[in-house]
Amino acid sequence: MYAETVPDPKRDVPEDAGMRYFSRDSDLADRSHLTEADVDQCVRVMEALRGWQEAARTLSEASKRYMKLNESDMRAIRMIIRAQQQGQVVTPKDIAREVGISSASTTKLVDRLVAGGHLVRTQHPSDRRTVCIEVTESTRISAHETIGRQHARRFAAAAAMSPEDRDAVIRFLTALSEADEPQGELA
Repeated sequence: MYAETVPDPKRDVPEDAGMRYFSRDSDLADRSHLTEADVDQCVRVMEALRGWQEAARTLSEASKRYMKLNESDMRAIRMIIRAQQQGQVVTPKDIAREVGISSASTTKLVDRLVAGGHLVRTQHPSDRRTVCIEVTESTRISAHETIGRQHARRFAAAAAMSPEDRDAVIRFLTALSEADEPQGELA
């Protein structure tokens, strides 16, 4: 009744090792100046970065489900909250620029979020022809209690590091941002 497990010689990986997402022997990465220990450590750095990206993606999905919003909605709400905290007014044009959508799509987004009780339209303080968009207090509190608490945990992780380690992380993430600029056919 039970199928017999036959070892697969192509899968010479210990069961507890899990899936490796980065190859130690890529022909595209120059490893000539690195020891085997250096290569192993670089792979562990890339695996840790992939793990954080996956955790951040999972958290983002959970936040969207909790607030019943899509990615564009979440981006708009985060931007409006930041602007309100800084005493800035937000117009539909600001939302379109932040989210990267057309004015027609922005109108639909705002209509949907107003109907859902996340946003309200108000009159611009100095231009009576312009409509401003604000986040409702209930949505602000919900975002504060979920996403805000997550940002506080991330800040705590950075604060727990030494100043030298934080500088190293800043250099690393800045270098990754530069490395991820589209090049060649992707540019």
